[in-house]
Amino acid sequence: MKKIIIALCAALSVAALASCGEKDLKQVSELNILTWDGYIPEDVLNDFQDSTGIQVNFSNFDTNEEMLTKISASDNLEYDLVIGSDYIIDMAREQGLLKELDFSKIPNFENINEKYLNKFYDPESKYTVPYSAGTPLIVYDPSKIDVDIKGYNDLWNEKLAGKLVTLDDARNIIGMTLKSMGASMNTTDPEVLEQAKEKLMKLKPNIHHLDYNNPHESIISGEADLAYMFTPQVLLATQARPELKVVYPEEGLGFGIDCWFMPKCVKNEDNAYKFLNYITEAHVGAKISEQIMYLCPNKAAEEYLADEFKTNQVLYIPDEKLEGAEFIENIPSDAVSIYDEIWTAFKQ
Repeated sequence: MKKIIIALCAALSVAALASCGEKDLKQVSELNILTWDGYIPEDVLNDFQDSTGIQVNFSNFDTNEEMLTKISASDNLEYDLVIGSDYIIDMAREQGLLKELDFSKIPNFENINEKYLNKFYDPESKYTVPYSAGTPLIVYDPSKIDVDIKGYNDLWNEKLAGKLVTLDDARNIIGMTLKSMGASMNTTDPEVLEQAKEKLMKLKPNIHHLDYNNPHESIISGEADLAYMFTPQVLLATQARPELKVVYPEEGLGFGIDCWFMPKCVKNEDNAYKFLNYITEAHVGAKISEQIMYLCPNKAAEEYLADEFKTNQVLYIPDEKLEGAEFIENIPSDAVSIYDEIWTAFKQ
């Protein structure tokens, strides 16, 4: 889902926790959220503010790693709620940066589908509230591509020179390369990673450009004819151009979940719980998923989802295709260095 992994030191968390109790924790009618830009629908936000009188203040980040640096380097009283992707939450949990949640204050948490709980980043579901989920997919224009694309390996076909736009995201693209080799997206074996580097370099002639935020725009405009990108980007492309073909890679899918969590030290804790309970209401969960265009982890929300959402091939992938889908996970720092080296070489 969002974004690349880089080496981050657990020592960053020390200063954050040391001063946790040194400031005034007085509750005020505000809520400070750290999130990606545009990740909360405006009408959802306005309804929450109007119904509670709580003023929501936003800070944004571009990458998961930037988010982790922010909550590690501050005293954490700057942020009451933070959203992040699975693997980075795992890193934050290991650094002791997460606050265990009091779920008695989030009664609507019972609406969350159990299949999104107890994952590697929160094995006992003590710290997180799932917000969205998705899987990167391949999409292409069959009138411009003379290749029967079935999976990742087909992206290396010489006929596709200059036609591919893909995510500017190391873990996803290196992970896709590893999957094409029959290896795990989280491989740490230096020999296998060296082989992945060699193979990834051979993909360069087919790359039109890399784009993390808006690769779908190139497909919609016809600037590129083939893409590997995130769920909402594929959905936007197919909505604009229904003739595009969606591919569930035969080598296996990647999968990711974004979750809300509360930092270890929180200034406006009660307001944070009110927000978490609000967004896990069934009808609110449906409204969120329909607008951010990711899979909906709120089981109770399904009755409020539009039929075209529930039947969309991008959002509701067949269970047999999702079986064995792999998360991008936190990996040791020595492996992180190898991934970084591969990605730097690839982008030069």
